[in-house]
Amino acid sequence: MKISAVVISFNEEKNIERCLKSLRPVADEIVVVDSGSKDKTETICRKYDVRFFKRAWQGYSSAKNYGNQKAAHDFIFSIDADEALSPELQKSLREFKTSPPSDAYRITIKTWYCGRWIEHSGWYPDTKVRFWNKKCGKWAGAIHEKVKLKDGSRISALKGDLLNYGYFSAEEHLAQINLFTTLMAKNIVSGGGKTSLWKIFTRPVDLFFTMYVLRRGFLDGYQGFLIAVISSFGEMIKHVKIRELTKA
Repeated sequence: MKISAVVISFNEEKNIERCLKSLRPVADEIVVVDSGSKDKTETICRKYDVRFFKRAWQGYSSAKNYGNQKAAHDFIFSIDADEALSPELQKSLREFKTSPPSDAYRITIKTWYCGRWIEHSGWYPDTKVRFWNKKCGKWAGAIHEKVKLKDGSRISALKGDLLNYGYFSAEEHLAQINLFTTLMAKNIVSGGGKTSLWKIFTRPVDLFFTMYVLRRGFLDGYQGFLIAVISSFGEMIKHVKIRELTKA
């Protein structure tokens, strides 16, 4: 069994080398779909003998599905440029090559946030399908995209974490919140969704309580508090943007 790793990138010079190094021991090819990086992303990728494709940005699912189409092998490992395989996950993928395969595999994602690994807050364990036979499914969704599998697909789990180095500062988290809430608000309004002043006031409070108390974010220390606060702020901003788009 051979594995094609598919990476999407845009100005990822500080992250992508870590990602590629972790893939080399297990991936039989690495496909990078780049959306016009202006930094050293392409130069770094060329050092690792990847198949590098430039393509104008048309959305997350579109970019990832394009990479899957370019992949030479059926089994796709989809990974973001700011992620890397843990040693245990590398071992699981090596074992996969000599075992009867399932159609798809769930993988647990662990996030590095402002100086520590997050183990609660609703962020861990965060399990998603990231490894599958491309004949059995493809990416779908404008934001928070997911692999949509054919009915009856067999799903298993791989041991080991996919390490996400997504947030080195609160500023990065806030920038992502601003981007994602705009995309989510547009998606909701285009589907006929609405909001209310009640939701603007109550949803952030509910989310903070859920993340910090029910999902034990307090055990993640200062970082857990920061995650709950910024996520709650993002929930409020999302509903404000929905209200503004609806009025417009």
